[in-house]
Amino acid sequence: MCTITVRIIKNFEFRVSKNIILQVDAARTTVGELKDICRKNIASDTKFKIFRTIDFNMLKIYTQAFGNKTQNLIINMDEFGFLLDDKATLEFAGIRNETELSFFNKDAYEAYVKSPVTKW
Repeated sequence: MCTITVRIIKNFEFRVSKNIILQVDAARTTVGELKDICRKNIASDTKFKIFRTIDFNMLKIYTQAFGNKTQNLIINMDEFGFLLDDKATLEFAGIRNETELSFFNKDAYEAYVKSPVTKW
């Protein structure tokens, strides 16, 4: 069992996000199952009510324990870290204890990458 933090990102420009802290078995849980777990949390937890209009479809590694942190407070802007294979186990995808992930809409991310402006 490992503890992971999933950062649910509604909006990149305004840095609107909330965290889900999960205990998962990285050797048995797949990336697709993790996405489903997060979607169920969003649908059932009232703190995510404003997040329910977003189609969350992409996971990306934000940081890992004892690893480097990014300067961007909302998401890791590096080219690597995308979890693209929904059938891969978390362990195979490189998820370890205390890994932080970002869960977001891919189209919103691509628009933010083209123009990474933070608004208030």
